[in-house]
Parts: sequence; structure tokens; C-alpha cells
Amino acid sequence: MDVPILDKQGTEVGTLAIDEQSLGGEVNPALIKQAFVMYHANTRQGSARTRSRGMIEGSTKKLFRQKGTGNARMGPKRTPIRKGGGVAFAKTRERESYHQDMPVKMRRKANRNALLAKLVDGEVKVIDDLSFDSPKTRPFREMLDTLGINRSCLVALAPENTNGRLSARNIPGVTVANAHQLTCFELLQSRFVVIAKSDLEAWLDGPSKNTAKGGKDRTAAALRGGETRKRSRPKRGHKHRVAEGTYYIAGQKPAPTPAPAEGGEG
Repeated sequence: MDVPILDKQGTEVGTLAIDEQSLGGEVNPALIKQAFVMYHANTRQGSARTRSRGMIEGSTKKLFRQKGTGNARMGPKRTPIRKGGGVAFAKTRERESYHQDMPVKMRRKANRNALLAKLVDGEVKVIDDLSFDSPKTRPFREMLDTLGINRSCLVALAPENTNGRLSARNIPGVTVANAHQLTCFELLQSRFVVIAKSDLEAWLDGPSKNTAKGGKDRTAAALRGGETRKRSRPKRGHKHRVAEGTYYIAGQKPAPTPAPAEGGEG
């Protein structure tokens, strides 16, 4: 897939070749939705509380008699139908955390697959350079208008691009994110994605490409002199060597070492 590279005036200055297989090959809606729901659930604070009529302070006396006053029937002031009263179905502390989790391999594949979906729909604008001399909102707004962005937009910038971050933060409908930590939740929250060519290449070649089991980078381990090996505790009942010529069963004390024979060799 060849993605066009644009400048700030919207003119195509080149193309960027991206391997679709490295992004999943084809869009997987089920995987993307599972990751999106996980990221969304992890943003919940989980601290919403309301009080029922029994938790409200005040008298439980009926305000006035049932009949004869000309008013509607009314109970105490803590009833849910009165202002300042309790809630009919109060939110109590039944569940504090809404945290969800996914394997690292699936999470990274979902993030890369979401980028593939954006690329297929032509909603990713790759810019050759997103650096600005000074933090000004007008040049950034003019750049977005030139690129034809008329809906919500996600601007992915490097952490050191301070001027670009300050220029885009006050524009309505524009969300600024860290280009090195893009997730499918951020990518799918906005219609368009604006990112610099260098930042996109760094994200594609970064940790998100390590989709091996456990999400570990085994290339670096191989360069250090060998593959990483999983260390596990010895299972109970297995024999393990603790000294030369001495064996014992896990969970039991090792057998004492026999004393040498008296006299020695002649």
C-alpha cells in the first residue's frame, strides 16, 4: 500500500510504502471492537454514588394529613418525588473497578489493524513535517483546512514537538495525542488522523510490531547472545540437582553427604 505524503499546503511530495500484512492483512472488526471496549472501560472512574430516601437526613413525619387540606397527598420530605429527597434506585458500591484486560499480542494487533482500517478509508493524512517555529493556532488551522479536514481530527505528535501541541490544542474538534503511544481507541474516536512521516515510521517499527507470544522483543535478546528462556519454579515431586552427586525430592530436606572413610588411600 502506497500512502501519499503531503506538505502543509496539501501538495503531494512523495509516497510511503506500508506492508498491509504487518497491519493484519485485512480489517478484523471483532478484534478492533474488543480492544475498543477494553480501552473505553478502563477510562471509567467507577465512583458514582447516589443516596436513597433512607440515606437522606431529615424527619420521617408526614408533612400534612392525607385529606382535608386541598393539597396533593404527600409523605415525608425525603421521598424521591420531592426536591432534595432520595433517589428511587440509588447507586451503591457494588462494583468499584471496571478494568478489563487483553493479551499484549491481541492488543497490539488491534492497534495496528485500526490503523489499517483508517488507511483503507483514506482518513490518514501523512505530513512530511509537522514542526512549527512558534506556537500559533492560525497556521495550524489553515493547514487543516488545506488538507480538507472538515470533521473531528486526531493530531499525533512526538512528545518533543511542543509548538505543534500548543498550536493544535485550542482548535475545536481536534484531539492531540502522543504519536509513540497510539491505540485503536484514539484512532477510532476521530474521523481523520494527521501524523508526520517520521512519527508514523517510528510507530510502525516500534514495540507494536512485536506480536510474539508475551509481547517480548526476542530480537534484542538474540543480539545479546541467545534467546530468552522462561524461568519457572520447580514442580513438587520432581528431582532437582543441588550439588554434585546429590539429588533430593522437592519439598523434602536433602540427604546428608556421607563422611569420607577413615584412613584414606594407602
